[in-house]
Amino acid sequence: MQVHANWFLDWFNSPYYHLLYAYRDDEEAADFVDKLIVHLLPSPGATMLDVACGRGRHAKILAERGFDVTGIDIAPESINYAKQFENEHLHFYEHDMRLPFWINYYDFAFNFFTSFGYFRTEREHYDAIRTIANAIKKEGVFVLDFMNTDFAAEHLVPESTIEIDGVLFKMKRLADDRHLYKQIIIEDKNINHHCEFTERIARISLNSFTKMFSAYHLQILEVFGDYDLRPFAETTSARLIMVAKKTF
Repeated sequence: MQVHANWFLDWFNSPYYHLLYAYRDDEEAADFVDKLIVHLLPSPGATMLDVACGRGRHAKILAERGFDVTGIDIAPESINYAKQFENEHLHFYEHDMRLPFWINYYDFAFNFFTSFGYFRTEREHYDAIRTIANAIKKEGVFVLDFMNTDFAAEHLVPESTIEIDGVLFKMKRLADDRHLYKQIIIEDKNINHHCEFTERIARISLNSFTKMFSAYHLQILEVFGDYDLRPFAETTSARLIMVAKKTF
């Protein structure tokens, strides 16, 4: 599949992206956030960074739980939407995770629901991890919630179609050694509009993340395989959720 280098800029700013993934709601986000809080036991008022926060559904919940939260995302439309929820303890900024952000400021950083692996080169993925590692304090904690890409490739559904509010989404999926792809052909019957987007996610293994993290003094402490925080199993876990601590 032909994929633009910065495919995510157009797709994440599209209203069709939010329509297709509307099932990722606040209830789902709250359930996972609350499990993490119980497990991680952050101090009241802890500073937290939500990287690639989208419209802020996880960041809002973290702030509601009493933490001081910053959300960053590359999509201006998502940040403009999220800003309506800002308050004294919740702020949003348009920002590219590959570029430096605040330094040694946050107690925790989070990257939720496969909001990683979008970039064209390995160097860019390293740059994103560097940004996050630099943003947290020594002994700070980073949680990266990724998919188990080998499991996803093994259980790929080649084609599917879904209609939501008069918009037809025709999806084709494939995998190669380096990436997972999802081609999304959209037919909006409401305005007789057709368009197409292709998602591309890098196939990054736990071993590769371990090397990436260690380059920036992040030590992986725990690895979970689902949102109930059960242990990760390489062949059967759908998720790859890593908890790391900054050691330097």
